[in-house]
Amino acid sequence: MAKISGDDIKDKLQEIHDILGKKYSLEHPKDRRDWRTYEQQFSLRIRTAIRELDPLIKESVSEIQIIHGPGHPFTLSLEQRVKILLIKELVGESNRMFANMLDIFSMLTGTDVSYKSVERLYSDEEVMLALHNLHVLILRRNSIEHPSGTGDGTGYSLSIKKNYESHAQKLKDMAKENHESMGKDAKHGKRLFAYSFRLMDLDSKLYIAFGSSMKSEREAFNRATAMLSSLNIELDSMRLDRYYSSSAFVDRFGCMVFVIPKKNATLNGSAKWKETMKEFVKNTMPYLEQYHKRSLSESAFAADKKMLGWNVAQRREDRIDSALFCSGLWHNLLNMGKS
Repeated sequence: MAKISGDDIKDKLQEIHDILGKKYSLEHPKDRRDWRTYEQQFSLRIRTAIRELDPLIKESVSEIQIIHGPGHPFTLSLEQRVKILLIKELVGESNRMFANMLDIFSMLTGTDVSYKSVERLYSDEEVMLALHNLHVLILRRNSIEHPSGTGDGTGYSLSIKKNYESHAQKLKDMAKENHESMGKDAKHGKRLFAYSFRLMDLDSKLYIAFGSSMKSEREAFNRATAMLSSLNIELDSMRLDRYYSSSAFVDRFGCMVFVIPKKNATLNGSAKWKETMKEFVKNTMPYLEQYHKRSLSESAFAADKKMLGWNVAQRREDRIDSALFCSGLWHNLLNMGKS
């Protein structure tokens, strides 16, 4: 393949902007949604997920062996605790309201749970271990071994007064490296958002790995890739947005990574980065076709927020992480067998 230069990258970016920008958007109109069919399909997915949930939880809990030391024993079994936390995240009620709802069910189940007990589930290490097992079990059942992946990040509001998308739009000119200040209330120094990054399999639409952070999307990305490494899943390819368009991020993956270079991109970097830029310049249209599959990540986040909400009610960092982990699990539960 002929050599390229940094100017070739800039010229190609300008060509895409001048020639393909409007044309590409016009050729990809948004489909009108049939809301009646959508609601029917959504109801079917909920029923299927609930039906599958019981055996999945039982299997994920059965793989855990815990030796309890001295202290007050749990009133609820691990299986019950996992189930309560997941259902609580699905219905989206406050800890106190959900505990009151459980009072009604206690007449049928004999379960008596206070709102404090529900709150503690978010920092229950046994519950989080079982949820991790549940995630691995879902991937295993769907034969996720060498997926073609896509990744994206977003923010979840920690206040009902702030919506991440509208807030981010106002501050879109800020560099993502400054997200830490972007995510704080300037007057009180309080955190406004928690960040989540999720890696998704294009074929099954299931999340492979996810991470969250109170600091930045970049830290959430680091945690998601660390989780991916722990799962021993080898990707066939990956698609990331422009923020991750650099040698440092591309080299994280042992596969082809599709990114759109930044305006000031050069060939400085690893051999893999140089090969990636060669593909972008020399095989532009096939490259863009692969890259634009990344839009499925954005669609997935939009669907997740529509289903579970765009804010997180928890306040402690570990409990926020748990809530976002549950959100990723519900996405997978509702998309099993959908592809």
